[in-house]
Amino acid sequence: MSEHKVFCAKLKRELPGLPEPPFDSELGKKIYENVSQQAWGQWMEHCKMLLNEYRLNPARKQDQEVIVQQMEQFFFGEGSARPAEYVPPTH
Repeated sequence: MSEHKVFCAKLKRELPGLPEPPFDSELGKKIYENVSQQAWGQWMEHCKMLLNEYRLNPARKQDQEVIVQQMEQFFFGEGSARPAEYVPPTH
């Protein structure tokens, strides 16, 4: 079985795609067809930061809408901006 390859909308090159759509919706299908595993990993890290900085709760519908909007911007728009007051962790 050959690996699913995509021309990644975020990283602008052909890379291995996700093994399956991340969720059952039109956006999930669009991500499956246009987003690489590498870019999805970047999104997951960015999403964690958004959840923490904005105190979002994925169980709340209005917070889900914010996350989806940020996801669309991250992959297919101008990019999802970090909060103005965000300070990256130091290791």
